[in-house]
Parts: sequence; structure tokens; C-alpha cells
Amino acid sequence: MRITSKGQVTIPADIRVKAGLLPDTEVEFQFDGTVVTLRPAQGHKAGRGARLVRQLRGRGDVALSTDAIMALTRQD
Repeated sequence: MRITSKGQVTIPADIRVKAGLLPDTEVEFQFDGTVVTLRPAQGHKAGRGARLVRQLRGRGDVALSTDAIMALTRQD
């Protein structure tokens, strides 16, 4: 794996999943003089559900009113 000229690197998907690094996760780096560590930023502890809702907000493409949606869920 290489670091790009912009300092970017791709974190393998299996590692992102195991570490809970979803899109838009705030991260922080630590350097101990030898090893660089990446982890979710402290103080930005939005739960997984909140992050998922934030990602999905505004993506709906069905133009139904609330009453129409409720009728569908109730099978009126």
C-alpha cells in the first residue's frame, strides 16, 4: 500500500468495519515517535445509529405525504 502525493491512503474495508470507521467518522492520529495510530476521535462519540441516520437524511426519493405513508403501514 502506498501513500499518495496528497498524503492519502485507503484503509481496507474489513479493517474499517472492525474499527467502526464509517463514512464521516471523525478520527485522530497519534504518533509515539515510531508508530502512527489512527482511531475515532475522542469527544465525537455520535453513536452508530446517529451516524447512519445522518448519512441517510435527505436521500428518500418517494414523494408521499405522512398520511399516505401511515396508510401504507396500517394497510388501510
